[in-house]
Amino acid sequence: MSQKIFSRSLSIFLSFCLIALSFSCAPQKEPADLVLKNGKIVTVDENNPEAQALAVREDTIVDVGSNSEMDSYIGDETNVIDLKGKLAVPGFIDSHAHFTSIGKAQMGLDLTQAENWNDIVEMVKKAVQKAEPGEWIIGRGWHQEKWDQTPEPNVDGLPYHKKLSKVSPQNPVLLTHASGHSSIANAKAMELANITKDTPDPEGGEIVRSPQGNPIGVFRETAQGPLEEAHHQYLDKRSPEEVEADRKKVVELADKECVSKGITTLHDAGSSFETIDLFKEFAEKEKLGLRLYVMIGEGNEALKKHLNEYRISGAGQHHLTVRTIKRFIDGALGAHGAWMLKPYKDLPSSTGLNTTPIEELKEAARIAIENDFQLCTHAIGDKANREILNIYEEAFQAHPQKKDLRWRVEHAQHLHPDDIPRFGELGVIASMQGIHCTSDGPWVIKRLGEKRARQGAYVWQKLMKHGATICNGTDAPVEDVDPIPCFYASVTRKLDDGSRFYPEQSMSRKEALRSYTINGAYASFQEDILGSLTPGKLADITVLSKDIMTVPEDEILDAEVLYTIVGGKVRYKK
Repeated sequence: MSQKIFSRSLSIFLSFCLIALSFSCAPQKEPADLVLKNGKIVTVDENNPEAQALAVREDTIVDVGSNSEMDSYIGDETNVIDLKGKLAVPGFIDSHAHFTSIGKAQMGLDLTQAENWNDIVEMVKKAVQKAEPGEWIIGRGWHQEKWDQTPEPNVDGLPYHKKLSKVSPQNPVLLTHASGHSSIANAKAMELANITKDTPDPEGGEIVRSPQGNPIGVFRETAQGPLEEAHHQYLDKRSPEEVEADRKKVVELADKECVSKGITTLHDAGSSFETIDLFKEFAEKEKLGLRLYVMIGEGNEALKKHLNEYRISGAGQHHLTVRTIKRFIDGALGAHGAWMLKPYKDLPSSTGLNTTPIEELKEAARIAIENDFQLCTHAIGDKANREILNIYEEAFQAHPQKKDLRWRVEHAQHLHPDDIPRFGELGVIASMQGIHCTSDGPWVIKRLGEKRARQGAYVWQKLMKHGATICNGTDAPVEDVDPIPCFYASVTRKLDDGSRFYPEQSMSRKEALRSYTINGAYASFQEDILGSLTPGKLADITVLSKDIMTVPEDEILDAEVLYTIVGGKVRYKK
């Protein structure tokens, strides 16, 4: 061998030795508790939008990258999940749902699948056969616009109570509309609530009556109050042990349902101080699988007395945060309760209902801004949205030193064109529900007419064009808390008959995912710890069986949740 060849061979050999030595001397990374690998990880982090793998230590993401990069975090005790090419995304954030109502809905009659009024009457009849005399029959989920036949007789498509009362003479019955904004009661329930022909309509509510002036058994908005009070009086007869057991069961059922659907954080749209105490107990005992961001649903006087006692930041390892007030300005479109600038096309005698007086809402805004609380207000109709934007703007102008308030309009479903730019200009978040668009779509034009529907119904692109942030959710149990149908509705606006509801307002898949992740985190002041799969953030991850970002759109609905991971812990596995 020549000297030249020998020298070159020796040089190559020494180089390999140095490389091997450098690897052997490299500091060993501290093992992770959890590593996900072999997946498609969409991070919703603009700096690193997609990866194969990630590593979690305790409850926090420590690294995101390739399989080989994450291998160095695998130790003897590391839980390694092979994603087998499946999609992992930041844990879904439902920005508007009713947590305890999700649990309660599972303890009563599920009316969502009833095809008509006769089906509901039959369901109640069977429930009565199993009930004790005097026991209340409770249900939720009916929607007259989704029935395959109109009941006879009816008022505005709503049934008279007579058939219902006939099958339940000794059992009071209270059946809540899917929206929660109206109810049907039988004669026994009305008797216990002292409702007669002479009972006046309350402010912000309506007792639906026959042409002769008799209550037909349907109650809109605040008119439901006496019936709910009568039901509460019945519940108060239970022992303290029974009451507490039921309250805890509701939370457990709701938690299990949400986590099984891939929800890692839920914005609870209005709970009492008493219920928040229960949430806190669950959080501090590490009994909550998901995270709750809770809006306080109390009146102004109670807020003045107790508001700052209930400011809670990240209790139970970030499982409970409370820093928001929830109010209502109107009702729901399906019940003709949304407050409109012009009369309903299909009910010309009505412009809907203002359910909370304007002065009361102004006081709530003052309480919120002076105590550094976020304000979230339910507003569906165009009149309601205009009035609440006016109230917000007045509060902002009166307190110019207050910045980054992130006040929200919950639903923002029907807007006058003049008010669309105001969301971006005022920095008001539009907390909307994609699934409402396609669920309500078949009858929105019937309610509003084509022009108003086209100009202002679920105008996601118009809002985003004007700089508004949209966060997404389901309003469960109004709709199923499952985010997949909501994501599908957001990107397709496709109705059951195959038509599309003003599809130019559809979100892109990237926009829809952001609305369900980082935008929800922003809407709760939690974007520094939630909403993207970024090192340093909490390890909240949802793994799906289908790649909803790329599959043909009709396959999106086939996606199932394989894993729900909250704080690095597998809370659900299919």
